[in-house]
Amino acid sequence: MMKKQNFISITTIILLLVLYSGILQAQTKVGTSAFPFLGIGAGPKALSMGTATVATAGDASSLFWNPGAIAHLERNQISFSNMSWLVGTTVNYFGGVLNLGAGHFAGISYYNLDYGDEKVTTVEEQTGTGEYWSASDMAIGLSYARLLTDRFSLGGSLKYIQSSIWHETAKSMAVDIGLLFKTQLDGLQIGIAISNYGTDAQWDGSDLYQKIDLDPDALGNNETLTAKMKTEKWALPLFFRLGLAYSKDLGKMSKITLATDAFVPSDNEEQLNFGLEWLFFDQFALRAGYKGLGYNDSQEGLTLGGGLKIKVSNLGLMLDYSYQEFEYFDNVQTFGIGIYF
Repeated sequence: MMKKQNFISITTIILLLVLYSGILQAQTKVGTSAFPFLGIGAGPKALSMGTATVATAGDASSLFWNPGAIAHLERNQISFSNMSWLVGTTVNYFGGVLNLGAGHFAGISYYNLDYGDEKVTTVEEQTGTGEYWSASDMAIGLSYARLLTDRFSLGGSLKYIQSSIWHETAKSMAVDIGLLFKTQLDGLQIGIAISNYGTDAQWDGSDLYQKIDLDPDALGNNETLTAKMKTEKWALPLFFRLGLAYSKDLGKMSKITLATDAFVPSDNEEQLNFGLEWLFFDQFALRAGYKGLGYNDSQEGLTLGGGLKIKVSNLGLMLDYSYQEFEYFDNVQTFGIGIYF
């Protein structure tokens, strides 16, 4: 039985690596993908650990990082987080995980970047026309994970992704695939995830229709022809994450977890992320991390945070916070609340 489990684990890892290597060769452009908001991240726990979280199953935000990890969650969970992102924007995340029994798990997630509203102005009406324009990005996902053995899980997500700027939108469908493997070495886990493998995105909307005159120097032709401006298709930002996490009990009062992720995006440079969590009495946690090591132009670095669990009978409340350092912007704070039952 043990040999069979190891064979399944090793075979799956090899297949994912082969799939990813082929995709990466086809997409090597830097900074030319659609939906860059997908690289921001979700959940204060993961963010405070430098996003080194693909090999852990901390809470419902694992749906964002590694859908295969949700099969190792001990309880049903619901989580919500709010992040004050750069230049006055806001990131909201909601995730829910349900244990269906017999090693089957289902999840749902909603991820949104809101740019806010702004007055529509013209040359004639510089104080505003009375209209407001807005922009936002979102991703909605449905996930399923299976605990194949007591050590190995595999999962995936189907996502609908959309960006909107006033009357224009760009849409796409994508899938995430992830796995989590608890090794024979007690406390050591391996996680692998491929995110955003999907269809190209293309902008469309009513403002792309414009009246044109094909020959403005000629008389007698139709000067009010309607044409649609052509927009190019853009590939999604494909993310590959390979992570290790090691947990160790420090007596009966505390537990420490060390984690590291290798992050390889198709639209940017490779980087390493590191994280640490120190848990006391299974109720209070201190966290720290460092993000973007090896990325020469990274504006990020130190991350800090903490969490508190409050248990009432079979119901539990989780409060989490993260702080992220940015070199040329205001530092980013994220607040999260979760319920497990």
